[in-house]
Amino acid sequence: MRNRLLTFALLILVGFTSCNEFNRMVKSTDNEMKYEVAMDYYDRQDYSKALQLFDLLQATFRNTPKGEDITYYTAQCYYLQQDYGVAAYYFNRFTQVYPFSPDAEKAAFMNAYCSYLLSPNYSLDQTSTYAAIKQLKAFTENYPKSDSLQRANELLNNLNAKLEQKDYNICQLYYKMGNYNAAIASFENLLKKYPNTEHREEILFDMAKTYFDYAENSVPEKQRERYEACIERYNTLSYLYPESKHLKDLESISIKARKKLENIQ
Repeated sequence: MRNRLLTFALLILVGFTSCNEFNRMVKSTDNEMKYEVAMDYYDRQDYSKALQLFDLLQATFRNTPKGEDITYYTAQCYYLQQDYGVAAYYFNRFTQVYPFSPDAEKAAFMNAYCSYLLSPNYSLDQTSTYAAIKQLKAFTENYPKSDSLQRANELLNNLNAKLEQKDYNICQLYYKMGNYNAAIASFENLLKKYPNTEHREEILFDMAKTYFDYAENSVPEKQRERYEACIERYNTLSYLYPESKHLKDLESISIKARKKLENIQ
């Protein structure tokens, strides 16, 4: 018990001494020493203290090699603390203030990557996703020979897939709401917008169902073209995906559509 109390007392003493040393460094006018201590805090992963000292040194070392380091490591501190919005701001600031720095390319990628990390789930507002796409495209255009180019393109693909999923869910939502006209238009636009979509099989299945239900709820003069469109989507699905799991379900719908056509004058 006595040993525990002694250890606890020593930890408090060390912490108190460390705190006093940091406070003295904050008030110090020796900026060179303050810079070295800030970098030491960064190396020891004490990003909070490093940031406090970096902030005090920004104006002193602006447009100098140390100022370049301070701006870059400030961005890194925020990134490593998962404050991606502020990190993106400082990485972007670095590329603007030090465009010829050897670290400019890395900062540009990190700016785009932080924006990528801010992209939310596809069910939420995608403003941040569009901003991230813009940043990543700018990086690929500005650094076409970068070692990070492949990674940037992978991130772009991920973001576009997220937008595609959101659009696909909207199409399905229109269908579930019984707004068949909007659903059809949305499915058509989805195929135009994403010609290489991985959802093509599901979209054709959904469109066939939508056209059938649309026809069922249409005025007589509009039914023929909608039943025919249903059959057309079924035929396309069976041609492109002969092993599709959806064919069995659509086959019965297609038969119903053909019978309906026989009774239409």
